[in-house]
Amino acid sequence: MAAIHLPRTIRIGGGVLDELPEVLAAAGLSRPLIVTDAWMQSSGLLARVEALLGGAGIAARAFTGVVPDPTVTSIDAGCAVLAEGEHDCVIGLGGGSPIDSAKMIAVRRDRTIPELKAPHQEDSPGLPIIAIPTTAGTGSEATRFTVITDAETDEKMLCAGLAYLPLIALVDYELTLSKPPRLTADTGIDSLVHAVEAYVSKRANPFADSMALSAMRLIWPNLPRACADPQDRSARAALMLGALQAGIAFSNSSVALVHGMSRPIGAHFHVSHGLSNAMLMPAITQWSAPAALPRYAQCARAMGLADDSEADQSAVGALVEALHRINADLAVPSPRAYGIERERWEALIPLMAQQALGSGSPANNPRLAEAGEIEALYRQVWH
Repeated sequence: MAAIHLPRTIRIGGGVLDELPEVLAAAGLSRPLIVTDAWMQSSGLLARVEALLGGAGIAARAFTGVVPDPTVTSIDAGCAVLAEGEHDCVIGLGGGSPIDSAKMIAVRRDRTIPELKAPHQEDSPGLPIIAIPTTAGTGSEATRFTVITDAETDEKMLCAGLAYLPLIALVDYELTLSKPPRLTADTGIDSLVHAVEAYVSKRANPFADSMALSAMRLIWPNLPRACADPQDRSARAALMLGALQAGIAFSNSSVALVHGMSRPIGAHFHVSHGLSNAMLMPAITQWSAPAALPRYAQCARAMGLADDSEADQSAVGALVEALHRINADLAVPSPRAYGIERERWEALIPLMAQQALGSGSPANNPRLAEAGEIEALYRQVWH
C-alpha cells in the first residue's frame, strides 16, 4: 500500500510562467514573498516575475539572499524578511537552493532547523509554497523534502514532511534555455539519479515506478542533446518533464545510497548536489545492482541500453558501462580530478559515512551498506 502526495496544481509547458497571477488568484493568494538568489535578480527574471504580479495588482516583496546549499544563517535571514510583511504565501524562484529555501522559510515558524531534520516528519502546513524551477534537476517543485546545511558542523540536514510539498508548481522549460552545459549536465544527471534510485528503492511502489521509468526515458536521450545545443527546445522540454517526474517518483518512494553519500560531499567540499551525485552514481550502481538485478535491468531497458530479450545481468552491465561513459562524455570529474585533497578526503571519510547513514537514505538502498562498506566506496570513488 502506498500513499501518494502531489502538488495541488502543476502547470507544465513553455510560457506557463505567465500564468502565475492566474494560479495565485485561483488559490486565493495575493501577498507573496519571492525567495530567490542574486543571480536570478541580476538576470532580470526576478524583475519579470515582479512585473507580472504588479500588472495583476499583486505587490510582491523579494528575498534575494539564497546561497548555494542553503544554510541555517541564510534561512534565518529569509525568515526575518518574511516576518517584516504580512505574506500569505512563499514563491521559490530558481534552482533547488531557492526552492528548498522557500520551503523552509514557509514552514519553519519558531522551531530550530535541527529540530525539523529527519527522522522528524513535519506535516502541519506552514504558508502555501509556489515553486517555479529554472533548472531541470532537483524536482523540488514536486517533493516533500528540503535540505539545509548547518555550516558549523558541515552537515546537510534532510527535512521531510507534507508541509514542504508545494501547493503549486509552474514548470516552464523556457526558463532553462539560458543554462550553460555544465549546469545542464549536473542537474540532468541529478534527475536521472532521482529516477533510478526511486525505482530500485526498498520503498518503491507502482505509482512511483511509472513516474521513474518515464523520467528515465525522457532524460537519458535528451541530456546529451541539451548539453550540445542549449537552445534545443524539444530536448529542454523533455528534460524539464523528466525532472518533474523523477521528483514525483522519489517524493513518493525515496532516494537511496547515492544521495546518502552525496550530501556529505556537498557539505564538506562545496560540490554542487548534482555533480556529487554524478561522481558517485556509476560505482554505487555497480555495488548495489546484485541485490536488485531485475530492477536495475529495467532501468537499462527504459534508457534504451538493452531490450527485453537481453538477460538481466547483461542489461545491468550495459547500464554501469553507460553511466561511466556519460560521466566521461559530460566531463564529470572524480573527487580527485575536482581538486579535493586526498588527505582531507581520507580524514573525513569516517564522519561522512556516519552522516550518510544518519540521513536515513542508505536504509532504502536495495543492498544495505554498513559504515565500513560506505567508507570503502568513498575511497574507491575518490580516484
